[in-house]
Amino acid sequence: MFEKNLMIGVLLGHYGKLLSERKLEACEMYFYEDLSLSEIAEQLGISRQGVRDLIVKAQEELIHYEECLGLARFRDNASQHLTRLEGMIKESSPTDEFIKEFEELCELIRA
Repeated sequence: MFEKNLMIGVLLGHYGKLLSERKLEACEMYFYEDLSLSEIAEQLGISRQGVRDLIVKAQEELIHYEECLGLARFRDNASQHLTRLEGMIKESSPTDEFIKEFEELCELIRA
């Protein structure tokens, strides 16, 4: 359950703006603020079941976006490659210009 929540939190960061305002609000309270369904229901003025439905539908949308676009997977893969490259660079003697260009690329990809 923890891993799924972590994954949904990551997807929320990538695709959250694509959700309806209501779904985004419920998910942020649930995944980022760690509020219970009852607490969220009280704040949104809907039933606990209504909150659960919003979150389940939002999760399905987020997973669908990732399946279609793959941004989270791409970023994770790119980050892994950058980490390996950083290690390789430290073992070699790159020029200052190369290091500067590489650091700028890292910032772009990791931003």
